[in-house]
Amino acid sequence: MADAIDLGSVRSLDDHRATRTAVVPVALSKPDATDTVAGSVVEAVDRPDNPLADWLTMPDAPVLPAWARSRASIQANTAALVRLTWWHGRYHSLRTPKYLVKAVLLAARGFYRAVAGLWPTLAAQDHTAAVKALRVQCHGRPGDVELAVQLQLAHAARTHARRWRFGAAATATAAAAIGIALAPPMLQAGITTAVAVPLAYLGRGKETAFLDQGAPPLKVDMSAQQLNDALRAAGLLKSGSGKDAERDAPRVSCSMGPVRDGRGWAVIFDLPRGGGKTASDVLAKREVIAQELGVDEIQVIMSRVRAAKGGNAGRVSMWVADDDPYLAAPVPSPLASMERFSIWDAVPFGQDARGNRVSVPVIWQSMFFGGLPRRGKTFTQRLMTAAGLLDPWVRHYVADFKGGQDWMGMRHVAHRLVLGAEEDAIDAFKAMLAELLAEMERRFALFRGLPTSICPEGKLTPQIIEKYQMPFIFLTVDELQEAFLAMDDKDREAVVDDLGRIARRGPAAGFISNYASQRPDAKSVPTKLREIITIRCCTQVTDKTSSDMVLGSGKAAMGADASLLSEEHKGVTVLVTGPASYATVKNDLLTTTEFNALALKGRALREPLGQITGDAAGDVAAVAGRAGVTIAPVLSDVLDVMRHSDRMHSVDLLARLVNADEDRYGDWDLDKLAAELDAAGVKRTTKQINIKGKNLAGYRRADLEAAVPEELLLAARTVDPSPSTATPA
Repeated sequence: MADAIDLGSVRSLDDHRATRTAVVPVALSKPDATDTVAGSVVEAVDRPDNPLADWLTMPDAPVLPAWARSRASIQANTAALVRLTWWHGRYHSLRTPKYLVKAVLLAARGFYRAVAGLWPTLAAQDHTAAVKALRVQCHGRPGDVELAVQLQLAHAARTHARRWRFGAAATATAAAAIGIALAPPMLQAGITTAVAVPLAYLGRGKETAFLDQGAPPLKVDMSAQQLNDALRAAGLLKSGSGKDAERDAPRVSCSMGPVRDGRGWAVIFDLPRGGGKTASDVLAKREVIAQELGVDEIQVIMSRVRAAKGGNAGRVSMWVADDDPYLAAPVPSPLASMERFSIWDAVPFGQDARGNRVSVPVIWQSMFFGGLPRRGKTFTQRLMTAAGLLDPWVRHYVADFKGGQDWMGMRHVAHRLVLGAEEDAIDAFKAMLAELLAEMERRFALFRGLPTSICPEGKLTPQIIEKYQMPFIFLTVDELQEAFLAMDDKDREAVVDDLGRIARRGPAAGFISNYASQRPDAKSVPTKLREIITIRCCTQVTDKTSSDMVLGSGKAAMGADASLLSEEHKGVTVLVTGPASYATVKNDLLTTTEFNALALKGRALREPLGQITGDAAGDVAAVAGRAGVTIAPVLSDVLDVMRHSDRMHSVDLLARLVNADEDRYGDWDLDKLAAELDAAGVKRTTKQINIKGKNLAGYRRADLEAAVPEELLLAARTVDPSPSTATPA
């Protein structure tokens, strides 16, 4: 146990300084590096006889400005300078004809002003005053001959001055004109420019601007004064009082900015001490601050600056975008073009408001996706599963309780695939959970028997994965609320407990949970399941309460608020990866076609390793494709929607087909379904099917499978569908 702290040795800095100035100086020649002052040890630099102590003990200030302290910041600012220079070049080059006309007009006005300024000299007005004075005297004294002679001489002097001055000016002008006319074109241009530029400069006025506004138009402007005014209006800064209220009012101190940063303004500021406000108070006032700055709150990105990055409880980083940063076209997911991916790496997810790439590590994690329908929730959830498709050492368990097209491609890869929320699908889901729990316990039993050299942390490792054929297990459940709403209270409670055990204990065994639901109230997704999920992601919701239901209690007050998103923000989510870590992300786009292509690529990666198991191994369409045999698409689809049932009424069968692929089966009726299955070779042993006392037209799975070539069924059933049961050597 560590030694207890001696509280008697703890002294305030003020007391220390007082004792330093009160004690008798110690000789500088003393060889000891420390000195005892008032019973405490003082470092040599802080000794009372050192006149530079206060200066030397000051903390070092950064030598470089904030924008030049990192390679990334320098690159970003260099790129911004290049963009600005390119903008200036295009802007002014298009206005060159206008500038030429303006230069000619200014030069003409300058020439007029030059002539007007030189006219008194050319007209010899310095002689005119004497001539006028003498002329007045002559009118008063008409008989004075001497005065008349003086007037005549003065007039002659003025005439002489005018002649040589006008002559010199005319000669210089003619010589310049002849010289320009005889000069080479380049020299003519140079001389013309040399003459025109001074004349144009002379012709300018107080309000004259030769160049048009030479700065890119800013939709949002920001200054330290505007920031202080906004914070004061939000009640985060006190107002001054008295005559000098504005001067004496407390202000924030900006450690950086406001400066232009990309397509917005960036600033890092500290709240003044004594006001009782913290960075958390600033985050909670996001909407008011946005209103005071004249922008929408979606344009204001704020976060605390933690101590690890040089921050404190009152330091805030703010970025204000010029416009909505999330309305740009989505970026195609890099997963679509990858040949392989390791689930040990962070999954490419999207980009934030400032264009920074966002990746999410998923191993040892559980995930929950929520939000309103048709806002891109399933597309976002599929990004995580798609990354697992490209890693052959990932085994997929998928349950889609909507039962549409979104997850149909997983039939080529998924060890277990549950589609729909009907009774047979719910039963299959319960069986899938029981299988997962048994596999989880088997893995933990295996880990307990392994030496620490192989399993040092009691977790899955790359060596264990390949040696014992024990891949990561990726559990994906979409539209979870549909399953819960279809269950009674007892079954729902049991399923919640099973999912909670998998999310809580499963990560160490290599289980990655990936759940999605619409508004997760207490009934559709119970709190005790949501609260143990480590990664939360939410598309648009109706209010802050719904946002907190998905992202966690109190997250909206911290700034992680999905209710700020609008209908235009499809594929935009608020991502929470930790207690104080969140970001609003424009997710990468992975279309259904691309996702299905990745599923086929994932199957090709797994086949050489023997990792096609379970339901995927029994995929008749996939086996037929490998064998070069074509079976009717309707037969393959019917077998898919009946994967959990041995018999089904035709009405229900058609409804499931429409739900799975409305484009193909939306206009079919029962007669067309029967005709297409007959054409596919289906021979019904009976047309009437009795299910729970209802005797209606329908199909038996055995009759459907009989239409598939026997060798294909045999090939699909020869693969062991059960998980690996390897034991330690």
